[in-house]
Amino acid sequence: MTSQVSSPAEQADSTVVGEQRKAAGTKDVRRLERVVIRFAGDSGDGMQLTGDRFTSETASFGNDLSTLPNFPAEIRAPAGTLPGVSSFQLHFADHDILTPGDAPNVLVAMNPAALKANVGDLPRGAEIIVNTDEFTRRAMQKVGYDASPLEDGSLDGYHVHPVPLTTLTVEALKEFDLSRKEAERSKNMFALGLLSWMYHRPTEGTEKFLRSKFAKKPDIAAANIAAYRAGWNFGETTEDFAVSYEVAPATTAFPPGTYRNISGNLALAYGLIAASLQTDLPLFLGSYPITPASDILHELSRHKNFGVRTFQAEDEIAGIGAALGAAFGGSLAVTTTSGPGVALKSETIGLAVSLELPLLVVDIQRGGPSTGLPTKTEQADLLQAMYGRNGEAPVPVVAPCTPADCFDAALEAARIAVTYRTPVFLLSDGYLANGSEPWRVPEPGELPDLAVRFAQGPNHSLEDGTEVFWPYKRDPHTLARPWAVPGTPGLEHRIGGIEKQDGTGNISYDPANHDFMVRTRQAKIDGVAVPDLDVDDPDGARTLVLGWGSTYGPITAAVRRLRGAGEAVAQAHLRHLNPFPANLGAVLKRYDKVVVPEMNLGQLATLVRAKYLVDAHSYNQVNGMPFKAEQLAAALKEAIDD
Repeated sequence: MTSQVSSPAEQADSTVVGEQRKAAGTKDVRRLERVVIRFAGDSGDGMQLTGDRFTSETASFGNDLSTLPNFPAEIRAPAGTLPGVSSFQLHFADHDILTPGDAPNVLVAMNPAALKANVGDLPRGAEIIVNTDEFTRRAMQKVGYDASPLEDGSLDGYHVHPVPLTTLTVEALKEFDLSRKEAERSKNMFALGLLSWMYHRPTEGTEKFLRSKFAKKPDIAAANIAAYRAGWNFGETTEDFAVSYEVAPATTAFPPGTYRNISGNLALAYGLIAASLQTDLPLFLGSYPITPASDILHELSRHKNFGVRTFQAEDEIAGIGAALGAAFGGSLAVTTTSGPGVALKSETIGLAVSLELPLLVVDIQRGGPSTGLPTKTEQADLLQAMYGRNGEAPVPVVAPCTPADCFDAALEAARIAVTYRTPVFLLSDGYLANGSEPWRVPEPGELPDLAVRFAQGPNHSLEDGTEVFWPYKRDPHTLARPWAVPGTPGLEHRIGGIEKQDGTGNISYDPANHDFMVRTRQAKIDGVAVPDLDVDDPDGARTLVLGWGSTYGPITAAVRRLRGAGEAVAQAHLRHLNPFPANLGAVLKRYDKVVVPEMNLGQLATLVRAKYLVDAHSYNQVNGMPFKAEQLAAALKEAIDD
C-alpha cells in the first residue's frame, strides 16, 4: 500500500484494539498500517540522533521502514533560522514500503523555524507536536511570524499538541547537578520518549545506547535516560494525548533471515569488506573527507581486524594516487568521493584506464555544480562518470538502487574491476548514503566467488623459444591483462601513462598500435558480462518507465499507485550503466513511450536517445530532494494519457 493516508487521528481504516479501555483507566490504542513522522529543529537540537534512535527501535520491532535525513551544509547554521533547520523523516509500516513518504502524518517541531520550514509539507489533519517554550516573540519574528501561529488560527486544519518540552525536560532533571542549559539539551530525548510511547516503540535499545554513548559521563547518560522516561510518562499521563497507535511488524515483507537497519554508506562499507574477503585481497582505501562520502572512510577505519587499511590523504588527488599505487601492489583498491572530488581525480582515473588496473571509484553524488549543495542529493554525475576524462577512457559504471543494495553493488563493482582489470565507477548519492532500511544479513555461502589469480611466471614465447612475461598479453575471453604483483621474479614491467605497445607494454608512438589499443580497451568494457534487464510488465503496457540509481523507490511506489488505479505501465531499472545490458535496445523498442525520471536534467535519457535512437521522454527534478511518489504518479499518468 503506497497511497497517502490521513492523520493517525482521522485515518479511516484504523481500529481500536480491544474494548474501550478508557473506562478501565487505560487510553485507546489504534492500529495503523503505516505512519510518516518528521522530527525538526535547529541543527544543534539533535534531530538526526532522535530520528536515528526512533528508526533503530522501529527496525528492532520488525516494521519495514525508509528514512530521509535532511540537514544544513553548515556545521552549525544560525540558531532559530530557516537555513538552520535540520529534520529527519521516517516512514514505517506493517507491509513492504519503498520511500520515506511523501508527506508527514506527524511533525515534531522544536521551534518556530522548524514549524515554518515544514508545515507546508503537511496534509490537512496531520498532527503537530510543538515545543511551546521556544515560541517567544523574538524567535517568531526571526522567521517572519508577526503573530503566534499557535494562536492566530493558521493551524486550525491540523491537530496541534502544544507541549512545553523545554520546561518539562528541565523539571524532570531538577535532581541532577546540571545547569539549565545542560538540562535543556536533553529535550530531544523527552520528545523521543513521548513519540516512543505514542507508537509503542521498544525502549531498552535506546537506554542501552545512551549508557554506551555517554559511558565516560554517567551523569549525562542518566540525565538523558531520565528525560527519555519522562517523555514516555508524559504521554501516558497527559490528557492531550488520548490515543496511542500501533503499527504491527511487517511479518510478510521479509523472507526468513537475520535483519538489521542499515544506511547506504554503511552497507557500501560492509560490501567493500566482503569483496576484500571474497577476493582474498587486502582492502585499501585512499580518500579525502567530503560530504556525503566521509562515512565510508570513518566506517572502514574501524575494521583493521579485517585487514583494511585506510589512508586519509591531504587532497583528492593524493587519495586516488595512493589507491592506484595499492592496486599496482595487489590490493583491492578503493577511493571514495563526491562529484567535486571526481573532477580532481579524473587524470588518475585515466591513468588507471591506461595501466588497466582494478580500482573502485565510489562517487556519492550530491547537488552541484562546484561545491553546490553538499548535504542534498542529485544524480548529475552520470555523464561525468561516463566521459569525464581526456582521450578515449571507457570505465564501467554501476549504480545501487536502495540503501541495502549498496552492499551488493559494491560486490558487483569489485567483480568487474578484478575480472576485467579496470577502474569501475560506483554511483550512489546522498539520498541512499544517509537513508536507511532493513537489510537481511547474507550468509557467507551466498556471496560470490571473486577469487583472483595473479601472474606467476612467463606467459609468452618469443620466436627463439625464450619464455618471457608480456604485461599486456590479454585473456581471450575478458581481454584483461595479467595482474603482476611487484617483486615477483621475472615479471618486471614498465608502467606509466604513455601509450603501451600491445603485448609487450613498451612505450609506443606508433599510430596503428594506438588505434588498436584504444579500440581494445573499449572492446574490453563493451564485453563486460552484465545481466539482461528485467522488465516488470504484468499487463502488456504501452509505456515503460526506465530508471537508475536511487529513483527506484519513488518510481516503484508511483507504478504501484498507477496499477492500483487500473493503469497499465511497465517498469525497468538499470544497475549497469556502462555497458548497458545487451537486451536494453530490444526492450526499449517494445514500447510506444519511454519515460526516464532522473534527478538531473536528462543524462540517462541523453545516453539512451544517442545509443538506441529512442525518443525517451525525460522527467527531471534538481531541487536537492528525492522524488515524491504522488508527484511521479501524476507525471506518469499524464505521459500515459498523452
